[in-house]
Amino acid sequence: MPARDVILSKCGPPIARAEPTCGCDGGIAKKRFDPLPGPEGYGLSRELARALFHGLRVGLLIVDGTGKILMVNPTTEQVLARPARQLVGADSHDLLHRNPDGSTMPRERCRHLMALRDSETLRTVETWYARGDGTLLPVGLTVAPLQLDEEEGRGGVVLFYDLLRHKAVEEEQAAHLTILTELTDRLSLTAEISTVLSSTLEVEEMLRRLSRVVVPQLADWALIDLLGPDGELRRVSVVSRSTKDACEAADWAGPLPPLEENLHSPLARVLRGAPSILLTARELGEHAHPARPLQRLYDRIGATSVIVAPLRTPRRVLGTLVLARCPPSPDFDPADVAFISDIAGRAGLAVDNADLFQQQRRIAETMQRHLITPLPDVEDLELVARYQPAPHGAQVGGDWYDAFPLPGGLTTLVIGDVAGHDLQAAAGMSQIRNMLRAMAWAQRTPPSRVVGRLDEALPHLTDDLLATLVLALVEAPDEDGSRLLRWTSAGHPPPLLVEDDGSARYLEEGQGLMLGTDLPTTRPDAGVPIPARGTVLLYTDGLVETVGSSLGAGMNRLRRHAAALARHPLPYFCDELLARMRHDVIDDIALLALRLRTGAG
Repeated sequence: MPARDVILSKCGPPIARAEPTCGCDGGIAKKRFDPLPGPEGYGLSRELARALFHGLRVGLLIVDGTGKILMVNPTTEQVLARPARQLVGADSHDLLHRNPDGSTMPRERCRHLMALRDSETLRTVETWYARGDGTLLPVGLTVAPLQLDEEEGRGGVVLFYDLLRHKAVEEEQAAHLTILTELTDRLSLTAEISTVLSSTLEVEEMLRRLSRVVVPQLADWALIDLLGPDGELRRVSVVSRSTKDACEAADWAGPLPPLEENLHSPLARVLRGAPSILLTARELGEHAHPARPLQRLYDRIGATSVIVAPLRTPRRVLGTLVLARCPPSPDFDPADVAFISDIAGRAGLAVDNADLFQQQRRIAETMQRHLITPLPDVEDLELVARYQPAPHGAQVGGDWYDAFPLPGGLTTLVIGDVAGHDLQAAAGMSQIRNMLRAMAWAQRTPPSRVVGRLDEALPHLTDDLLATLVLALVEAPDEDGSRLLRWTSAGHPPPLLVEDDGSARYLEEGQGLMLGTDLPTTRPDAGVPIPARGTVLLYTDGLVETVGSSLGAGMNRLRRHAAALARHPLPYFCDELLARMRHDVIDDIALLALRLRTGAG
């Protein structure tokens, strides 16, 4: 297709004619254009054109080079509170452009007009437009040059938006972000507090750790009071944000006056079951009483906002968590009250669980004292035993030792371990221990027969009880004074024989199945003479099991240390073994050592 001349006419659409061969335009002004495709060639459908005009959420002005408004979109009408008929044809500068104080801006200083005149792009952060209702509107805008046609010349496209609305949206988003940030911080703090509350079962240490978390993250001061079994109140933790107050804070801890002296104080009300109380500076003044220790502390630190929250369980109130803020910290608000009440509730449950654990531990310790009897006094035998509980647990478990004489000059030695680390394991251990004593007295020898009869009886006494043990008999001395050790093992670590010359070996004979498997088995016996000044060591697996080390490595360590201690007195031998072997221990330890007295054998 040949190139065309497009003649721009005011009275009709563009007229196209073929280019003259003479090169003369006949005196008619013309401009050469490349053929333009229709709107569809640019991907602009009628629906898209309508959306660009009606759906654009910013104001749109088309102006000529002098600033006269040629076209507006509906958003412009809404934002400027002016109908289109008032805008189209008006001078944009005179109608809209204003200084921040509302005064009219001189045309020669108007940046919009300068941009139109120089065909430059202009972007402003804040410009002021006069609205139809007489108010001023801050807007952000962009002015871009636009070629209209040959008669209209150059103009511009003005896009603008309401800064007030934009700032409101930004502020709303910032507020939401602040809320989300605070929520995230509080969730993180809740997780940290939960970790602290589960980090120890020692109540006072747990509460001191809690105080050091909430100060300074939630308060300037934290005080925690606990009710004792007889109703006495004791302050177990006082923590201040200021390091210089640390020494003085410790002076505020300790026993508190009886509640009967301050029945109407916020502290007493919360301890009697009231919900958390928020005290403002005015209310702190109203409740002021010089005889109240808590009030004296408020006065001393200058507290202006205080929350008293109960350490509560479903059954009772155990104490209070008191948080205080001082200037310039902001006062607590209701959201803080709800959050701190939740923290106090978590602390109350943790204290209650720890109390139950302490109660169980006291019962367990009592049971332990009754179950582990004193060692017998045998004329030419030296017996020493040690028991150490696991670092975590009920201070008692299934590990035990026992020694008792039998008729005929026999001495019975037992070391055993019932699966578990709780009162159930201790109860199982008690049953096995007592039955073993009875059967050893009835059967006496060999050890395998005693253990076999015990294993047969266990299923009739208790369900799902598994245990290991070594039952050893030291026979009466021969004419030369030597003694024979006979034993059988039910899945237990082998005894260790340490001789006076420093050699040591495990007595691995006599091994059989552990107790409680309910499997048919033949239990073997084994025997060995006890050398003069030799030591026989019975122990539970807690002595040789450590974190990050194999059982074989632990047994090698035990043999090496026992050999090095062979000539030391037996009590020192046992104590030093525990000291040298007890690294990262994860289980209870029981050990029983036997040595022929000097001169025997």
